[in-house]
Amino acid sequence: MDTQETQNDAVLFSEVATVSGHKIGIACLNSERSLNALSLDMIHLLQPQLLAWQDDPEIACVWLEGAGEKAFCAGGDIVAMYHAMKELPNTPANEVVDFFTAEYRLDYLIQTYAKPLLVWGDGFVMGGGMGLMNGASHRVVTERSRLAMPEISIGLYPDVGATYFLGQMPDNMGLFVGLTAVQVNAADALYLGMADFAISSEKRDNTLQALKNASWTADTELNHATLSDTLQQRIFADDALDAGYLYENRELISKLMAGDSVVDVCAQFLAHETDDAVLQRAQKTLANGCPLTAHIVWQQLQFGGSLTLAEAFRLELTLSVNCSITGDFVEGIRALLIDKDRNPQWSHAGIAKVSAEDVDALFIAPWGEQPHPLADLGE
Repeated sequence: MDTQETQNDAVLFSEVATVSGHKIGIACLNSERSLNALSLDMIHLLQPQLLAWQDDPEIACVWLEGAGEKAFCAGGDIVAMYHAMKELPNTPANEVVDFFTAEYRLDYLIQTYAKPLLVWGDGFVMGGGMGLMNGASHRVVTERSRLAMPEISIGLYPDVGATYFLGQMPDNMGLFVGLTAVQVNAADALYLGMADFAISSEKRDNTLQALKNASWTADTELNHATLSDTLQQRIFADDALDAGYLYENRELISKLMAGDSVVDVCAQFLAHETDDAVLQRAQKTLANGCPLTAHIVWQQLQFGGSLTLAEAFRLELTLSVNCSITGDFVEGIRALLIDKDRNPQWSHAGIAKVSAEDVDALFIAPWGEQPHPLADLGE
């Protein structure tokens, strides 16, 4: 096929020919109005197409992007899950289990993809969008990129592989990102290891054209190098990017995030007096955020580094379903997206009010005697 082979409501797929006789597979999340929020329809379209491209010898490289200029993907489509959770309280709703199971399978596929896979992370990249982007072999940000894990505001927790990747961030930044939902710009994304290349949004077409002109082969390792070289030639000059706030304030943030418990760290951070607008906003987000989430983030960072990627996704599915059954996920969605009163009534009055038993219960798989839905991941 040439350019647009299939068009549907959720994802646009195309294949473009290269001068070397190979093809580039392009997938575009196509829900500009919702900032390309990841839906189950999108996941069910992406998974088989990525697998097909992985097995197609003509496909040398895959390019994943979002429609429009505002977002690559600003999170998951969680409103449908809200209604399912309301109808079946204290129960693992099928819609919740199905969505997270499919999402994490897709994220795992991207993490382990056999061919070069580029994510053009222009605009907002949040939550579910981070899951799609983080595992790609080549992660591109632009001057418009704003990356974040904002789950503390909806009673979930940083999922989509964050159990695996938050702990890899330097200077206690994984804890800061998870607790405060801070938005990360291109320079900081490079510093934190959330991106590999920073390229001007205006060079999108130029970059794709350069990939069409590149010398692709049947050798996957060579193709990875070809993609890297092509992107490297188009990156911003070091002085052309806006400064990274987190990098410039890393010593202070690292100090504020250091402590023996999440209760101590959060109290220390919230007590810090500052006129800095970013830190003030971060303090407000944490203060208004879900107390249970803060404890989950802490546990993720304590133990995530010892897990394999597959184990991390299995743990996250357990956590996500439990957050929907006994946690604060329903209330967080209600306050932010349904009633929009931004006044969630969390199950705990503060971070210090959460018991170890409350947290431990979220880490117990809710499947009973049934096999874990992601039991086969990584086999």
